[in-house]
Amino acid sequence: MKRKLIAAIGVAGMMVGVVACGGSDKGGDGKAAGAKELRVWLTVDAQNNWPELVKAADDAIAKKYPGIKIKHEYYGWPDKNTKLDAVLATDKAPDVVEMGNTEMIGYMAKGAFAEVDPKKFTNSDQWLDALKQSVTYNGKTYGVPYYAGGRVGTWRKDIAAEAGVKTPPKTWAELTSALDKIQAKKGDKFSAWYQPSPDWYGAMAFVYGAGGSIAKQDGETWKANLSSPESIKGLTEYKNILDKYMHGDKTKDESDRPVVFGQGNAATIFGAGWEGATAADPKNDKVGGLKDKLENFVMPGPSGQALPVFLGGSDLAIPVKSKNQDIAAEWIAVFTGAEGQKGLAAKGNLPNNKVDLAPLKSDPATAVPATAAENSWFVPTAPGWGQVEKGQVLKTMLIEIANGKKSVEAAAKDADAAIDKVINTK
Repeated sequence: MKRKLIAAIGVAGMMVGVVACGGSDKGGDGKAAGAKELRVWLTVDAQNNWPELVKAADDAIAKKYPGIKIKHEYYGWPDKNTKLDAVLATDKAPDVVEMGNTEMIGYMAKGAFAEVDPKKFTNSDQWLDALKQSVTYNGKTYGVPYYAGGRVGTWRKDIAAEAGVKTPPKTWAELTSALDKIQAKKGDKFSAWYQPSPDWYGAMAFVYGAGGSIAKQDGETWKANLSSPESIKGLTEYKNILDKYMHGDKTKDESDRPVVFGQGNAATIFGAGWEGATAADPKNDKVGGLKDKLENFVMPGPSGQALPVFLGGSDLAIPVKSKNQDIAAEWIAVFTGAEGQKGLAAKGNLPNNKVDLAPLKSDPATAVPATAAENSWFVPTAPGWGQVEKGQVLKTMLIEIANGKKSVEAAAKDADAAIDKVINTK
């Protein structure tokens, strides 16, 4: 999933060591010794925002393998996969490639990436749950989590204070009580919680929080699960939020949510960690001084626990056609190691594991997104998941629920039927 920076803080130089990642000292078929070139494909995020971390990994590999040339190509998110698909059909595949975490699924299903041994990567036994799922297919590991970005609640503390609420909510009862007070004070043309109904990342937080899911796996087969009692409970809780607090266009998606929030007609959003800062950007801030009026919090859920959040972010994979798989794994091990994770966290990202996440939870500047990330969910790692997304099945269901065109039960049943048609298709 595409990322956006929420911070831009300098990072100290990295002291890194190369982690041995298996293989023999003989050349050929993925062995490190004798490799003359390593081709690493990353998105422009690395090029623009943490080139020093890339260089540190390069330097460590070059020190161990004198004379090796490490070539980088950087791509924007919109055109990356088109170029990757074209080159994977040839014998010129890169050795390391960055993938959005939901993009991994289709490639893993088609056998495009080499299996890796997670034990050879730092803190792999502590990878965040959703990130671990994103690199796992049928019980095997085909990539390494790189970094993540979570979702948080953000509200106007000035509006909350006007309604008599002084502190951010920690429980569902506190949240709904505060929203009720805000809605009553501001009137029904105002959204106490601006929640675009087609935002399935937000909606599925309620589904997973209620013990439901989009689909369940039985062996190598997936079956849609949105019409299960647990999923229906979550979808009903989501509809209640829309009915009570969302007074904007219920067919509009979340793409411009920060812009809408910046216009001043909403008190609360639940979105990616960077959205509040984007709303407060002078070009979007129609309130005036919005930056000082915003407050982030871990969004509580009806279950008594925090709403589980979708973790967006990137993974690193090794194409199965790479001729340098061992050294590619070593480069990834350095780049995603402990020092690399500290460097990425200093740039506003969430690390890929719970060990490096822990200190962020005690830092007021990062405590909210770090704490929220502990409770996460991920999409089904089914071969046809890409077709489910492309078909906008979840968005269609959510709009039908929001505008009352169908009952929750009927919309979920129809969505399940649509999902079952494609979810097991490679």
